[in-house]
Amino acid sequence: MTAEVATSLVETLSEIVGADAVLHDPAELMVYECDGYIVEKKTPDVVVFPQTTEQVVGVVRACNAAGVPFVPRGAGTSLSGGTVPVGGGVMIVLTRMREIHEVNVRDRYAVVGPGLVNVKLTQRLKGTGYHYAPDPSSQGACTVGGNVATNSGGPHTLKYGVTVNHVLGVEVVMPDGEVVRTGGPCEDGPGYGLTGLFVGMEGTFGVVTKVWVRLTRDPVAYRTMMAVFDTVRDATEAISSIIGAGIVPAALEMMDQGIIEALEAAFSYGFPLDAGGVLLIEVDGLEVGVEEEARRIEALCRDHRPRDVQRATTDEERRLLWKCRKQAFAAIGRLSPSFCTQDGVVPRTKLPEILEFVQVTGEKHGLRIVNVFHAGDGNIHPILLFDERDEEQTKRVIEAGDEILSKCIELGGSVTGEHGIGVEKISFMDRLFTPTDVEVMGDVRSTFNPDGNCSPNKILPTAGPGGLEPVERDKPGRRAAM
Repeated sequence: MTAEVATSLVETLSEIVGADAVLHDPAELMVYECDGYIVEKKTPDVVVFPQTTEQVVGVVRACNAAGVPFVPRGAGTSLSGGTVPVGGGVMIVLTRMREIHEVNVRDRYAVVGPGLVNVKLTQRLKGTGYHYAPDPSSQGACTVGGNVATNSGGPHTLKYGVTVNHVLGVEVVMPDGEVVRTGGPCEDGPGYGLTGLFVGMEGTFGVVTKVWVRLTRDPVAYRTMMAVFDTVRDATEAISSIIGAGIVPAALEMMDQGIIEALEAAFSYGFPLDAGGVLLIEVDGLEVGVEEEARRIEALCRDHRPRDVQRATTDEERRLLWKCRKQAFAAIGRLSPSFCTQDGVVPRTKLPEILEFVQVTGEKHGLRIVNVFHAGDGNIHPILLFDERDEEQTKRVIEAGDEILSKCIELGGSVTGEHGIGVEKISFMDRLFTPTDVEVMGDVRSTFNPDGNCSPNKILPTAGPGGLEPVERDKPGRRAAM
């Protein structure tokens, strides 16, 4: 973007949203150079904070008139570079659109702004007998709009489903500035199910400005258990036994020794520091059913040489256990100045094999890798520890991450369960899909985003529509300087 274009665009955007809602000073823009995927960085030319759908429309039309690309962003907790402004342009930050527009318990839905922090809806619903089921581990920071963009999961989505299973409709400002709405509070509307198409689009079809979400009745009873194992293999074999027995817990999470070390330093829960792996298991439902399920799970865990199997006996113990799990990533700062979190998926029976491969890969590249993940659905999150100031370490992290994701594909899995493709994993798409599949996905994106101005160079292995040049990659899974 030339200086003249930037100056003119800043003036136009200031008229739309107010001068205090536009950033263009280089020092201020540095805050937005990356999201949670710190390996790739690019500073936007302008950052704008709209507060209404009408303002988003104005911003999008102003960008189109100036021939400038734009990318929506929530809280920046994305872990695949989904909000990196490839090629610069305007970043549309939606965190000021955080209203809870409506809560309708009787009809079991709520309407919220895309910038609403996930946990705020949970807090608003306390005492109603209902909750919003998707609970990403970052729910204290991530936004509902960001969850929609990547189809986020979370610990309790093993039983309740991921974001797409709880989104009834969306309002979207399309790349040309038109406002459209798909779905709404009524179930099973006629016509094509476009709402599901927009969930997981990673900002490439438009800017979500309002979300209709399903509310779920609170369970009557819980049982929350912790099983401690000497080895990761014993823990993962217990996981396979639980699922193989036909039991679907509300949540089934695993933490390895490295994560336990960080959590114990942060929260002093009492985790054994020499344990190889800890399972956090929760069942919920009717009282008569959860007690039986809990006993069966405890028995299955004991078949795999646990050091200890215990239950949370109070609400406070349960709360602290889940606090530890959901703040695991925050505790990583006690282990390393930088970290990169991968997001592979394998069949549950392949968990022992992929975790052994992760360990070998870490040793091969001289990296420490710790693990905390949604074990119940095979969604692994190996966390590669490094110092981003060291270019050689960064290179080894990228190579190790590529090898882990390649192994996930080899084992019949995928390269993402909830973090999305973003800019990080584009080169894996033509390994997961046939050329025809990729072409069809490009055609779908071109239908909604024909000029390619909205979140360009994301998800697909070519830049796709609008005549944009493909972004060069110097190795699998790694983009060259943007």
